[in-house]
Amino acid sequence: MSNDEFRAAMSRLASGVVLVTAHEPPLSAAGPRGEDVGMTATAFLSVSLDPPLVMVSLREGSRMDDLLAEQPRWGVSVLADHQRQIAGRFAMKGRISDRLLFADLPYTRGELSGAPLMDGSLAVLECETRQRVEAGDHTLVIGHVLKAGFPAPEGAPLTYFRGKYRHLG
Repeated sequence: MSNDEFRAAMSRLASGVVLVTAHEPPLSAAGPRGEDVGMTATAFLSVSLDPPLVMVSLREGSRMDDLLAEQPRWGVSVLADHQRQIAGRFAMKGRISDRLLFADLPYTRGELSGAPLMDGSLAVLECETRQRVEAGDHTLVIGHVLKAGFPAPEGAPLTYFRGKYRHLG
């Protein structure tokens, strides 16, 4: 099977859309305050209820993969349908600096992770890495959910199907 055939087959699986975020600490106490990093993900799922575990798939060697190898705590914002622009902005990674990605977005900094959590999301999670598993050209990061919140508990989720963001309903 070719990569194109596999990609086409997997595009027929509807997925929720999340924004995975982390705060990169400064290199030294005397240095700059660090930087927020984020990426749009559709390969995200619940793994266990007891203990509460989630998993996200990160492209091996990506900035987020490298950061989460060193930074144990991170955040997840479960995006609502009205947050398509946020998903699109963070999916364009590499074309825009991280500082500009977060520039005009309303978010709250996680109490436990320091990660930006998007206001208006259906749910937000603060996680701590429990395990990293190499899987082909990706790393599966399993996180223990330390805290959950519901900034906008009503509304439709943002979904991704056949290469496009879709409205459920």
